[in-house]
Amino acid sequence: MGVQSDKTKLDNSTYDILVALGIEANFLHSTVDTYISDARKENRDKLVEVWNIIKQDKEKHLQMLKDCLETEVKEGELKQ
Repeated sequence: MGVQSDKTKLDNSTYDILVALGIEANFLHSTVDTYISDARKENRDKLVEVWNIIKQDKEKHLQMLKDCLETEVKEGELKQ
């Protein structure tokens, strides 16, 4: 079993997954579409393409993290 935080009562690795999920989700749901919209308004097609690629990568990262968390739950690694 990994090292557990006294503050959160979660293993550090589980906590790391949750923090990273929040960061990725925040970027996807609050930020990247604004960046894409700004680039479109300025007719910066290459930048729109770059932001869309980054968005796709972040969506993959988010799914990977969700899968890890799901595995932790199924395998009983998510403890309080």
